[in-house]
Amino acid sequence: MKVNRKLAYQSIMLFGIVSLFGDIVYEGSRGIVPTFLRNLGASAFVVGLIIGLGEFLGYALRAGFGVLSDRTRAYWSFTIGGYLFIIAIPLLAFIGNWQLALLLVLFERLSKAIRTPARDTLFSHATKGIGTGKAFGLHELLDQIGAITGPAIVAIVLLITGERFEAAFSILFIPFLLLVIMLWVTFAKLKGPVSQLIPPARKVSFKKLPKGLINYSIAAAFNSMGLVSIALILYRASPGALPWAISILYLATQAVDAVTAPVAGYVYDSIGRKLLYLPFALSILPSTLIFLDGTGFAILSALLFGVIFGMHESIYRAAVADMTSPEIRGSAYGIFHTFYGFGFLIGGGVFGFLLDQNLFHFALPYVIIVQALAIFFLHKTLKKS
Repeated sequence: MKVNRKLAYQSIMLFGIVSLFGDIVYEGSRGIVPTFLRNLGASAFVVGLIIGLGEFLGYALRAGFGVLSDRTRAYWSFTIGGYLFIIAIPLLAFIGNWQLALLLVLFERLSKAIRTPARDTLFSHATKGIGTGKAFGLHELLDQIGAITGPAIVAIVLLITGERFEAAFSILFIPFLLLVIMLWVTFAKLKGPVSQLIPPARKVSFKKLPKGLINYSIAAAFNSMGLVSIALILYRASPGALPWAISILYLATQAVDAVTAPVAGYVYDSIGRKLLYLPFALSILPSTLIFLDGTGFAILSALLFGVIFGMHESIYRAAVADMTSPEIRGSAYGIFHTFYGFGFLIGGGVFGFLLDQNLFHFALPYVIIVQALAIFFLHKTLKKS
């Protein structure tokens, strides 16, 4: 089939701008949510566990939504609906206790579960032929521009208003409105040409899923289980630091992610899936450095997390597309993200507890063992591919 490069790059641009505005909203909030929750009385264990639960739900429910999107071919409906639910984040401006705040945070994670398998499926079809690593890497670059802009806007608002969280969350209604406009533009321009590239609806058979996908998904689960979340890194850095400074640290993390993702994508297209060994091994560093005293270690952990997560968002997703056939790709993304999110659920609770108790001597062996298991299953995947 002839590659439509114009459609591919137009899709990267339009989907990327949609993601950009979405990231301004929810990534703008993520830099201050840990401090916001801490100020409302939540402990590190609660933040780690609930944020981990949010990541788990946001990933685990993708399996169901991935299958639904494949069966119904309603990829655009799932994509648009999921993005609209991001409104949960600006609504935090009206919340005064951590329990309700966490419910809205969980709701935003649900929105990601609804849209991501469908959006990634549309995107993978639209950009077919120009290199999956390159396509997802460029998409992540645009995505991360939003992830940098959001925390910058929030930091400025906090600085100007004297640390008023309600003002910071309220300002995010503006990029949410721009997101809605760009969703309409993207749908209007791409629905026809992209829909022609999607195979006809047929019954989803899990027997068609490649065996390597399960091993790869298990590897990703262990990898995320042994990677401390950025929420806990920011929580650890927050005592004695002003909220706007924490938002700037999160901005720096996203900037590193933005640079890493396209570079990793291009390298991935050149050398293949063996590049995945690198982020798996690197995950040991921020997950142990965060237990050391000093703001410098928290900053270093955040920047290393940015490097690793830039690879998560580009080459991890590209690998799923490369090992699955088009008609079951939504299901494949859903299954992969279920395992991946389960790892964040376990890791969030474990790292939250260990940080509360300052148990570095338990954290070090835990991280090494879990990442060794991750690399073992990754090796099994690559050996059979």
